[in-house]
Amino acid sequence: MLPKVVLHNSISLDGSLLGFDVDMGTHYGLAGKYGAKATLAGSNTALKGFELFGAPPPEEERDMIRPEGREHLPFIVIPDSTGKLKGMLHGIRRTEYFRDVIVLLSESTPQEYISYLKDRDYIHHVLGEKKVDLERALHLLHDEYGAGTVLVDTGSILGNLLIEKGLVSEISLLVHPVMVGSNGYQMFGPDLTSRKMELLRSEMLGKGLVWTVYSMNGG
Repeated sequence: MLPKVVLHNSISLDGSLLGFDVDMGTHYGLAGKYGAKATLAGSNTALKGFELFGAPPPEEERDMIRPEGREHLPFIVIPDSTGKLKGMLHGIRRTEYFRDVIVLLSESTPQEYISYLKDRDYIHHVLGEKKVDLERALHLLHDEYGAGTVLVDTGSILGNLLIEKGLVSEISLLVHPVMVGSNGYQMFGPDLTSRKMELLRSEMLGKGLVWTVYSMNGG
C-alpha cells in the first residue's frame, strides 16, 4: 500500500528553492502538522545543504551508533545509490529534526559505501537494480515503518520525478515574500507535464509568509 505523499517546500515568490533566507522554524512547524513518520530527501539536496551551511565536523564516537530518545521524530530517508554522502551522514544524524537516517540503495551501490553504513549502524535497504525504485521505497516506508504519510522535503530533481511518476498526493508550499531572479533554482522543472490541481488551503502566517496546499487530484 502506498502512503499519502506530501511534497513540502519553502519557495520564493518566483518559485526558487534557493537564494533567500528560509524561515526554518515556520517551515518545520508546518511540516510537523502532517505527523509524517518519514521525510524523503534527495542526496543532492543534502549535499547542497552542506555546501550552504558548512561540511560536518569530523566524526566522533557518538556518530557510530543510532541516537536514542528520538522515537517521537520522523526518520529522514535518502536515496543514495552511488554513495555521495559517504563520510557526511553524521552531519544529518546529529540534526534535531529527525530520529535518524534511513539510506536507500540499489544493487549497483559500491560495497565500500555499504560497509560504511553497516559500521555506523545506519538503516539501509536495497531497492532497485541500478537506481532506487521510488515506488518500492514508498511501499516499504508504509509497510515496515508505519508511515501513512511521507513528507518530501527536497530539491527539484527528486520532487519532479515523484510528480511525474504520479506518486505525489499533495503539494505544500511556504511562499516567502522575496523574488530571487536569475540566480534562483526553480522548484518545478520545464519537463513537467501539464496538470490541473485543487487548492485545499491558503493561509497568511505573518511576516509576509503564505502557506498554500494543493491536491494533485484536481481533475
